[in-house]
Amino acid sequence: MMNDKKTALVHYWLTNFRGGEQVLAEFCRMYAGDLYTHAWDPEKIHGAPFDGHPVHQTFIGHLPLGVKHCQKFLPLMPLALKLLDMRKYDVILSSESGPAKGIRKRPGAIHICYCHTPMRYLWDMHDEYYRTASLPGKLAMKLFLGYLRHYDLESAKGVDYFIANSNFIADRIRRIYGREATVIYPPVNTSYFRRGDGVEKPDGGYYLVAGQLVPYKHAELAVAACLKAGRKLVVSGTGPQEKQLRSMAEGSDLIRFAGHVSNEELRNLYAGAKALLFPGTEDFGIVPLEAQASGTPVIAYGEGGALETVIDGKTGLFFREKAADSLADAIRRFEEKTWNAKDCEENADRFSVETFRRNIAAFVEEKTGLKAFIPE
Repeated sequence: MMNDKKTALVHYWLTNFRGGEQVLAEFCRMYAGDLYTHAWDPEKIHGAPFDGHPVHQTFIGHLPLGVKHCQKFLPLMPLALKLLDMRKYDVILSSESGPAKGIRKRPGAIHICYCHTPMRYLWDMHDEYYRTASLPGKLAMKLFLGYLRHYDLESAKGVDYFIANSNFIADRIRRIYGREATVIYPPVNTSYFRRGDGVEKPDGGYYLVAGQLVPYKHAELAVAACLKAGRKLVVSGTGPQEKQLRSMAEGSDLIRFAGHVSNEELRNLYAGAKALLFPGTEDFGIVPLEAQASGTPVIAYGEGGALETVIDGKTGLFFREKAADSLADAIRRFEEKTWNAKDCEENADRFSVETFRRNIAAFVEEKTGLKAFIPE
Protein backbone atom coordinates (compact mmCIF):
# COMPACT_ATOMS: atom_id res chain seq x y z
CA MET A 1 0.00 0.00 0.00
CA MET A 2 1.47 3.36 -1.04
CA ASN A 3 0.19 6.72 0.16
CA ASP A 4 1.90 10.07 -0.06
CA LYS A 5 0.19 11.30 3.10
CA LYS A 6 2.11 10.99 6.36
CA THR A 7 -0.25 9.43 8.91
CA ALA A 8 -0.33 9.22 12.70
CA LEU A 9 -2.57 6.88 14.70
CA VAL A 10 -3.40 8.04 18.24
CA HIS A 11 -4.91 6.03 21.10
CA TYR A 12 -5.39 7.01 24.74
CA TRP A 13 -3.41 4.12 26.32
CA LEU A 14 -2.37 0.65 25.23
CA THR A 15 -2.44 -1.34 28.43
CA ASN A 16 -5.33 -3.77 27.71
CA PHE A 17 -7.05 -5.18 24.65
CA ARG A 18 -10.76 -4.40 24.72
CA GLY A 19 -13.24 -2.71 22.39
CA GLY A 20 -11.27 0.48 21.84
CA GLU A 21 -8.13 -1.46 21.07
CA GLN A 22 -10.03 -3.61 18.56
CA VAL A 23 -10.83 -0.43 16.62
CA LEU A 24 -7.19 0.66 16.80
CA ALA A 25 -6.08 -2.78 15.60
CA GLU A 26 -8.21 -2.33 12.48
CA PHE A 27 -6.72 1.13 11.91
CA CYS A 28 -3.28 -0.51 12.09
CA ARG A 29 -4.31 -3.14 9.53
CA MET A 30 -5.69 -0.51 7.17
CA TYR A 31 -3.18 2.35 7.41
CA ALA A 32 0.58 2.65 7.64
CA GLY A 33 1.79 5.20 10.16
CA ASP A 34 3.29 5.99 13.53
CA LEU A 35 1.36 5.10 16.66
CA TYR A 36 1.11 7.54 19.59
CA THR A 37 -0.22 6.72 23.04
CA HIS A 38 0.22 7.82 26.65
CA ALA A 39 1.34 4.40 27.87
CA TRP A 40 2.15 1.11 26.18
CA ASP A 41 2.42 -2.33 27.75
CA PRO A 42 4.27 -4.47 25.16
CA GLU A 43 3.42 -7.65 27.07
CA LYS A 44 -0.29 -7.09 26.44
CA ILE A 45 -0.21 -5.20 23.13
CA HIS A 46 2.19 -6.79 20.66
CA GLY A 47 2.41 -8.75 17.44
CA ALA A 48 0.12 -8.36 14.46
CA PRO A 49 -1.36 -5.94 13.56
CA PHE A 50 0.75 -3.58 15.69
CA ASP A 51 4.10 -4.73 14.30
CA GLY A 52 5.42 -2.29 11.74
CA HIS A 53 3.91 0.72 13.50
CA PRO A 54 6.56 2.60 15.51
CA VAL A 55 5.08 3.24 18.98
CA HIS A 56 5.71 6.59 20.67
CA GLN A 57 4.70 7.09 24.31
CA THR A 58 4.17 10.47 25.91
CA PHE A 59 6.15 11.10 29.07
CA ILE A 60 3.35 9.42 31.04
CA GLY A 61 4.57 6.00 29.95
CA HIS A 62 8.06 6.76 31.21
CA LEU A 63 6.99 7.78 34.72
CA PRO A 64 7.27 5.29 37.61
CA LEU A 65 4.07 3.19 37.45
CA GLY A 66 3.08 5.24 34.40
CA VAL A 67 2.18 2.13 32.40
CA LYS A 68 0.59 0.06 35.15
CA HIS A 69 -1.44 2.95 36.59
CA CYS A 70 -1.56 5.42 33.71
CA GLN A 71 -5.11 6.58 34.50
CA LYS A 72 -3.91 8.00 37.80
CA PHE A 73 -1.86 10.53 35.80
CA LEU A 74 -4.92 11.86 33.97
CA PRO A 75 -4.35 15.51 35.04
CA LEU A 76 -0.90 15.44 33.39
CA MET A 77 -2.14 14.08 30.08
CA PRO A 78 -3.13 17.41 28.48
CA LEU A 79 0.43 18.65 28.98
CA ALA A 80 1.84 15.38 27.69
CA LEU A 81 -0.14 15.71 24.45
CA LYS A 82 0.92 19.33 23.95
CA LEU A 83 4.56 18.27 24.04
CA LEU A 84 4.14 15.93 21.06
CA ASP A 85 5.54 17.24 17.77
CA MET A 86 2.95 16.29 15.14
CA ARG A 87 3.94 18.81 12.46
CA LYS A 88 5.06 16.21 9.91
CA TYR A 89 1.68 14.46 9.71
CA ASP A 90 -0.94 15.14 7.05
CA VAL A 91 -3.62 12.87 8.55
CA ILE A 92 -4.26 12.02 12.20
CA LEU A 93 -6.65 9.23 13.16
CA SER A 94 -7.39 9.17 16.87
CA SER A 95 -9.22 6.49 18.82
CA GLU A 96 -10.68 8.28 21.82
CA SER A 97 -12.46 7.68 25.10
CA GLY A 98 -9.82 9.35 27.22
CA PRO A 99 -7.48 12.28 26.60
CA ALA A 100 -6.06 11.46 23.17
CA LYS A 101 -7.66 13.91 20.76
CA GLY A 102 -5.90 16.99 22.19
CA ILE A 103 -2.81 16.71 19.99
CA ARG A 104 -1.62 19.77 18.08
CA LYS A 105 -1.66 19.43 14.30
CA ARG A 106 -0.08 21.65 11.69
CA PRO A 107 -2.26 23.94 9.53
CA GLY A 108 -3.79 21.98 6.69
CA ALA A 109 -3.55 18.62 8.41
CA ILE A 110 -6.81 16.71 8.99
CA HIS A 111 -7.72 15.09 12.30
CA ILE A 112 -10.45 12.42 12.32
CA CYS A 113 -11.48 11.26 15.78
CA TYR A 114 -13.22 7.91 16.25
CA CYS A 115 -14.93 8.64 19.56
CA HIS A 116 -15.97 5.68 21.69
CA THR A 117 -17.39 8.25 24.13
CA PRO A 118 -16.58 11.63 25.64
CA MET A 119 -14.92 10.75 28.94
CA ARG A 120 -17.66 9.17 31.06
CA TYR A 121 -15.96 10.02 34.36
CA LEU A 122 -16.03 13.72 33.43
CA TRP A 123 -19.54 13.93 32.06
CA ASP A 124 -22.59 11.65 32.06
CA MET A 125 -21.37 9.07 34.57
CA HIS A 126 -19.33 11.35 36.82
CA ASP A 127 -21.59 10.84 39.83
CA GLU A 128 -21.44 7.04 39.51
CA TYR A 129 -17.65 7.00 39.17
CA TYR A 130 -17.36 9.40 42.12
CA ARG A 131 -19.61 7.23 44.29
CA THR A 132 -17.45 4.14 43.80
CA ALA A 133 -14.04 5.90 43.91
CA SER A 134 -11.60 5.62 46.79
CA LEU A 135 -11.11 8.59 49.11
CA PRO A 136 -7.99 9.80 47.22
CA GLY A 137 -9.90 9.28 43.97
CA LYS A 138 -12.80 11.40 45.21
CA LEU A 139 -10.37 14.16 46.22
CA ALA A 140 -8.66 14.10 42.81
CA MET A 141 -12.02 14.24 41.03
CA LYS A 142 -13.04 17.29 43.04
CA LEU A 143 -9.72 19.04 42.41
CA PHE A 144 -9.41 18.42 38.67
CA LEU A 145 -12.97 18.09 37.35
CA GLY A 146 -13.30 21.69 36.18
CA TYR A 147 -9.84 21.79 34.61
CA LEU A 148 -10.31 18.51 32.75
CA ARG A 149 -13.79 19.40 31.51
CA HIS A 150 -12.46 22.69 30.13
CA TYR A 151 -9.58 20.87 28.45
CA ASP A 152 -11.90 18.26 26.97
CA LEU A 153 -14.15 20.92 25.42
CA GLU A 154 -11.19 22.87 24.03
CA SER A 155 -9.50 19.78 22.60
CA ALA A 156 -12.67 18.88 20.70
CA LYS A 157 -12.28 22.10 18.69
CA GLY A 158 -9.11 20.70 17.09
CA VAL A 159 -10.94 17.73 15.58
CA ASP A 160 -12.01 18.16 11.96
CA TYR A 161 -14.39 15.19 11.81
CA PHE A 162 -15.93 13.06 14.55
CA ILE A 163 -16.96 9.44 14.07
CA ALA A 164 -19.17 7.99 16.82
CA ASN A 165 -19.43 4.30 17.62
CA SER A 166 -23.23 4.52 18.05
CA ASN A 167 -26.13 6.94 17.74
CA PHE A 168 -26.14 7.02 21.54
CA ILE A 169 -22.59 8.44 21.51
CA ALA A 170 -23.32 10.74 18.56
CA ASP A 171 -26.02 12.33 20.72
CA ARG A 172 -23.55 12.65 23.59
CA ILE A 173 -20.96 14.30 21.31
CA ARG A 174 -23.62 16.73 20.06
CA ARG A 175 -24.75 17.58 23.60
CA ILE A 176 -21.29 17.95 25.17
CA TYR A 177 -19.09 19.20 22.31
CA GLY A 178 -21.72 20.83 20.12
CA ARG A 179 -20.44 18.82 17.15
CA GLU A 180 -22.03 16.45 14.66
CA ALA A 181 -20.64 12.93 14.26
CA THR A 182 -20.97 10.23 11.62
CA VAL A 183 -21.93 6.87 13.12
CA ILE A 184 -19.75 3.90 12.13
CA TYR A 185 -20.28 0.91 14.36
CA PRO A 186 -17.12 -0.77 15.70
CA PRO A 187 -15.88 -4.13 14.38
CA VAL A 188 -17.24 -7.34 15.88
CA ASN A 189 -15.57 -10.64 15.02
CA THR A 190 -18.91 -12.30 14.31
CA SER A 191 -17.40 -15.08 12.21
CA TYR A 192 -15.37 -16.36 15.18
CA PHE A 193 -18.43 -16.72 17.42
CA ARG A 194 -20.73 -18.34 14.85
CA ARG A 195 -21.42 -22.01 15.47
CA GLY A 196 -21.32 -22.90 11.78
CA ASP A 197 -24.03 -24.11 9.45
CA GLY A 198 -25.82 -27.21 10.62
CA VAL A 199 -24.40 -27.04 14.15
CA GLU A 200 -27.25 -27.19 16.65
CA LYS A 201 -27.19 -24.61 19.42
CA PRO A 202 -26.50 -26.32 22.77
CA ASP A 203 -28.59 -25.58 25.86
CA GLY A 204 -26.46 -25.37 28.96
CA GLY A 205 -29.43 -24.40 31.12
CA TYR A 206 -27.87 -21.16 32.38
CA TYR A 207 -27.94 -17.41 31.81
CA LEU A 208 -24.66 -15.56 31.27
CA VAL A 209 -23.00 -12.31 32.32
CA ALA A 210 -19.71 -11.62 30.52
CA GLY A 211 -17.17 -8.83 30.68
CA GLN A 212 -15.21 -6.75 33.12
CA LEU A 213 -16.79 -6.76 36.58
CA VAL A 214 -16.89 -3.04 37.30
CA PRO A 215 -19.69 -1.14 39.04
CA TYR A 216 -21.15 0.71 36.05
CA LYS A 217 -21.85 -2.58 34.25
CA HIS A 218 -24.18 -3.60 37.14
CA ALA A 219 -23.53 -7.33 37.17
CA GLU A 220 -25.01 -7.31 40.68
CA LEU A 221 -28.45 -6.89 39.10
CA ALA A 222 -27.97 -10.11 37.13
CA VAL A 223 -26.88 -12.01 40.25
CA ALA A 224 -29.77 -10.65 42.32
CA ALA A 225 -32.33 -11.29 39.56
CA CYS A 226 -31.27 -14.91 39.06
CA LEU A 227 -31.33 -15.53 42.80
CA LYS A 228 -34.86 -14.08 42.92
CA ALA A 229 -36.06 -16.03 39.90
CA GLY A 230 -34.29 -19.25 40.86
CA ARG A 231 -32.29 -19.38 37.61
CA LYS A 232 -28.72 -20.55 37.03
CA LEU A 233 -26.20 -17.86 36.11
CA VAL A 234 -22.58 -18.05 34.94
CA VAL A 235 -20.49 -14.95 35.65
CA SER A 236 -17.54 -14.69 33.25
CA GLY A 237 -14.91 -12.07 33.93
CA THR A 238 -12.93 -10.46 36.71
CA GLY A 239 -12.73 -7.03 38.25
CA PRO A 240 -13.19 -4.96 41.39
CA GLN A 241 -16.86 -5.95 41.79
CA GLU A 242 -16.13 -9.69 41.96
CA LYS A 243 -15.85 -9.78 45.75
CA GLN A 244 -19.28 -8.14 46.12
CA LEU A 245 -20.85 -10.58 43.65
CA ARG A 246 -19.38 -13.62 45.37
CA SER A 247 -20.70 -12.36 48.69
CA MET A 248 -24.19 -11.97 47.20
CA ALA A 249 -24.09 -15.53 45.84
CA GLU A 250 -22.62 -17.17 48.94
CA GLY A 251 -24.52 -20.31 49.91
CA SER A 252 -26.33 -20.61 46.57
CA ASP A 253 -25.62 -23.24 43.92
CA LEU A 254 -27.34 -21.12 41.26
CA ILE A 255 -24.39 -18.81 40.59
CA ARG A 256 -21.12 -20.05 39.10
CA PHE A 257 -18.06 -17.83 38.66
CA ALA A 258 -15.98 -18.71 35.60
CA GLY A 259 -13.32 -16.05 36.17
CA HIS A 260 -11.09 -14.99 33.31
CA VAL A 261 -11.68 -17.24 30.29
CA SER A 262 -10.01 -17.73 26.93
CA ASN A 263 -11.73 -16.67 23.72
CA GLU A 264 -12.58 -20.30 22.99
CA GLU A 265 -14.08 -20.77 26.45
CA LEU A 266 -16.07 -17.57 26.06
CA ARG A 267 -17.38 -18.73 22.69
CA ASN A 268 -18.58 -21.96 24.30
CA LEU A 269 -20.22 -20.04 27.16
CA TYR A 270 -22.08 -17.81 24.70
CA ALA A 271 -23.27 -20.78 22.67
CA GLY A 272 -24.58 -22.72 25.68
CA ALA A 273 -26.41 -19.84 27.38
CA LYS A 274 -30.17 -19.42 27.31
CA ALA A 275 -29.56 -15.68 27.04
CA LEU A 276 -26.92 -13.08 27.78
CA LEU A 277 -27.90 -10.71 30.60
CA PHE A 278 -26.68 -7.17 29.90
CA PRO A 279 -27.77 -4.95 32.79
CA GLY A 280 -25.51 -1.91 32.32
CA THR A 281 -25.62 1.14 30.06
CA GLU A 282 -22.89 0.81 27.45
CA ASP A 283 -21.70 3.27 24.82
CA PHE A 284 -22.00 0.52 22.22
CA GLY A 285 -21.38 -2.92 23.72
CA ILE A 286 -19.61 -5.63 21.74
CA VAL A 287 -20.56 -8.47 24.13
CA PRO A 288 -24.27 -8.57 23.09
CA LEU A 289 -23.24 -8.94 19.45
CA GLU A 290 -20.74 -11.70 20.19
CA ALA A 291 -23.55 -13.52 21.99
CA GLN A 292 -25.98 -13.00 19.11
CA ALA A 293 -23.35 -14.18 16.62
CA SER A 294 -23.37 -17.47 18.53
CA GLY A 295 -27.17 -17.63 18.21
CA THR A 296 -27.85 -16.49 21.78
CA PRO A 297 -30.45 -13.76 22.44
CA VAL A 298 -29.93 -10.89 24.87
CA ILE A 299 -31.88 -9.50 27.82
CA ALA A 300 -30.61 -5.93 28.14
CA TYR A 301 -31.32 -2.76 30.06
CA GLY A 302 -33.19 -0.49 27.66
CA GLU A 303 -30.66 2.31 27.34
CA GLY A 304 -27.45 3.02 25.44
CA GLY A 305 -25.93 1.04 22.62
CA ALA A 306 -28.02 -2.06 23.29
CA LEU A 307 -31.03 -0.28 21.77
CA GLU A 308 -29.10 -0.28 18.46
CA THR A 309 -27.76 -3.84 18.58
CA VAL A 310 -30.67 -5.86 20.00
CA ILE A 311 -33.97 -6.15 18.08
CA ASP A 312 -36.72 -6.14 20.70
CA GLY A 313 -38.84 -9.29 20.47
CA LYS A 314 -36.64 -10.85 17.77
CA THR A 315 -33.06 -11.13 19.04
CA GLY A 316 -33.80 -10.28 22.68
CA LEU A 317 -35.82 -8.02 24.90
CA PHE A 318 -35.36 -5.06 27.24
CA PHE A 319 -36.08 -4.35 30.87
CA ARG A 320 -36.80 -0.72 31.72
CA GLU A 321 -35.94 -0.24 35.39
CA LYS A 322 -32.38 -0.67 36.65
CA ALA A 323 -33.56 -3.03 39.38
CA ALA A 324 -33.29 -6.77 40.06
CA ASP A 325 -37.10 -7.20 40.09
CA SER A 326 -37.37 -5.66 36.62
CA LEU A 327 -34.67 -7.97 35.26
CA ALA A 328 -36.19 -11.03 36.95
CA ASP A 329 -39.53 -10.18 35.32
CA ALA A 330 -37.77 -9.87 31.95
CA ILE A 331 -36.28 -13.33 32.41
CA ARG A 332 -39.76 -14.75 32.97
CA ARG A 333 -41.10 -12.94 29.90
CA PHE A 334 -38.15 -14.21 27.90
CA GLU A 335 -38.99 -17.80 28.78
CA GLU A 336 -42.55 -17.42 27.52
CA LYS A 337 -41.32 -16.93 23.94
CA THR A 338 -39.49 -19.15 21.43
CA TRP A 339 -36.31 -17.61 20.03
CA ASN A 340 -34.67 -18.25 16.66
CA ALA A 341 -30.87 -18.54 16.77
CA LYS A 342 -30.66 -17.67 13.07
CA ASP A 343 -32.29 -14.28 13.68
CA CYS A 344 -29.60 -13.51 16.24
CA GLU A 345 -26.78 -14.54 13.91
CA GLU A 346 -28.10 -12.49 11.01
CA ASN A 347 -28.52 -9.41 13.16
CA ALA A 348 -24.94 -9.70 14.45
CA ASP A 349 -23.61 -9.92 10.91
CA ARG A 350 -24.62 -6.29 10.33
CA PHE A 351 -21.74 -5.33 12.64
CA SER A 352 -18.98 -7.44 11.11
CA VAL A 353 -15.32 -6.50 10.79
CA GLU A 354 -15.70 -6.35 7.02
CA THR A 355 -18.53 -3.80 7.28
CA PHE A 356 -16.44 -1.64 9.61
CA ARG A 357 -13.46 -1.69 7.25
CA ARG A 358 -15.54 -0.68 4.23
CA ASN A 359 -17.22 2.17 6.09
CA ILE A 360 -14.02 3.54 7.63
CA ALA A 361 -12.11 3.31 4.34
CA ALA A 362 -14.82 5.21 2.46
CA PHE A 363 -15.09 7.93 5.13
CA VAL A 364 -11.35 8.53 5.50
CA GLU A 365 -10.74 8.59 1.75
CA GLU A 366 -13.60 11.04 1.22
CA LYS A 367 -12.34 13.44 3.89
CA THR A 368 -8.57 13.14 3.40
CA GLY A 369 -7.80 11.34 0.14
CA LEU A 370 -5.95 8.67 2.14
CA LYS A 371 -6.55 5.21 0.72
CA ALA A 372 -6.88 2.19 2.98
CA PHE A 373 -5.50 -1.29 2.62
CA ILE A 374 -8.46 -3.66 3.06
CA PRO A 375 -7.28 -7.05 4.37
CA GLU A 376 -8.72 -10.10 2.67
